[in-house]
Amino acid sequence: MTGFRFHPTTLSGLEAVSATSAHVFPKHTHDTYGIGFLSAGSQISASGRGQVEAEAGQLITVNPGEVHDGAPCGRMARSWHMLYLTPDLVSESISELISTTSDLEFEYPVFADPSVRCLLATLHQQLDEGHAVHDQNAFKEALVLLLGKTLTRRTNAPPSLPASIRRVRERLDDDPGSPSDLQALAREAGLSRFQLIRAFSRHTGLTPHAYHMQRRALLSRRLLAEGLPPAEVAAACGYVDQSHMHREFRRRFGLTPGSYRSAWLSRNPVQDRMA
Repeated sequence: MTGFRFHPTTLSGLEAVSATSAHVFPKHTHDTYGIGFLSAGSQISASGRGQVEAEAGQLITVNPGEVHDGAPCGRMARSWHMLYLTPDLVSESISELISTTSDLEFEYPVFADPSVRCLLATLHQQLDEGHAVHDQNAFKEALVLLLGKTLTRRTNAPPSLPASIRRVRERLDDDPGSPSDLQALAREAGLSRFQLIRAFSRHTGLTPHAYHMQRRALLSRRLLAEGLPPAEVAAACGYVDQSHMHREFRRRFGLTPGSYRSAWLSRNPVQDRMA
């Protein structure tokens, strides 16, 4: 059976999800660090280091802001277990080891390491059995060990974002629910529409419209997790109507807004159903 499960955790800044799905995820980014493993099947994906393939037993990672996608190999469902950690949680967890976390990254999008796989399995087992809630110290210890083993310092600093592109991105970040007009964004950047699309894509990996739609989808997910009904969320996020949000949400996240809301609020598994 295909489906998604969001595990209960009292640790601020941590999201844990297990899933089985044949969904094809479009290009997107996360604001968080992600690390996990495939337990069945295989997938192919674009990453910050080119196209990669992962199979059952291998570890998979993603860094904040890294553009990636994901598709099952052979159209067969694959199963995965992921931890997503905010930069603040990462910083808090390993602050004794380093002075700054601004240049930390997972070096490999796909790799194999039995000790890391064991740590991840332990963390997910504690989540499954509720031990992460009742014995937070043991859970935090395992998390610190995991991050200490896997995060490395970035060898090459990413290119700085031009001020014109940064202004456009900040505008889209600050108010994703409002409409965005390409001509207005281009004027704000002091560029032609063609120049803006090309420069924005080069520096972020997404076009301005694709970036805007992603920020809007992330806002809708946050509001659903807070318990707002899908109809209210659709209006707050600037979608044409609820069915528009339904289509966009499922395309990006692999399940419907209503299913996501139910799964998150109850922390019970839900089927990846169409309606």
